[in-house]
Amino acid sequence: MTGPILCAVDVSNGNDDIQTIKAAQEMATLRNKQLDVIAVIPDFGMSSVGSFFSKDHHDHMLEEAKNLLNTLACEALGAEANAKLRHVVATGRAYEEVLSLADQTRPSMIVVGSHKADRSHYMLGPNAARIVRHAHCSVYVVR
Repeated sequence: MTGPILCAVDVSNGNDDIQTIKAAQEMATLRNKQLDVIAVIPDFGMSSVGSFFSKDHHDHMLEEAKNLLNTLACEALGAEANAKLRHVVATGRAYEEVLSLADQTRPSMIVVGSHKADRSHYMLGPNAARIVRHAHCSVYVVR
């Protein structure tokens, strides 16, 4: 594959994904590739849970996720490098949205963090495990 490096982060983890972004930037630099960073927010609108939120709740969540992603990438790489990234915020299940973007952009590699692993997932978190299993390119997992 000749596309960008795709880095998936969870903006709800605070600064936990700084190392993930740094590793992705290192891979992008080594391969002379564009770095795309994606964060996925949950979609509460389609479930019965969605009725408990205001109609503009999703828009506020989306805006907050964009701000958190920008702040996280800026902290990880600095403002100059952050300005060169493509930031993507999607709504849905994390692994589905990452794989969907990967199908669209055909990345050379996906870089994903694994922070919430437990023995039931054999030391790899559920989203990272699904991305590894179903991606059509190499996946680099950052602990």
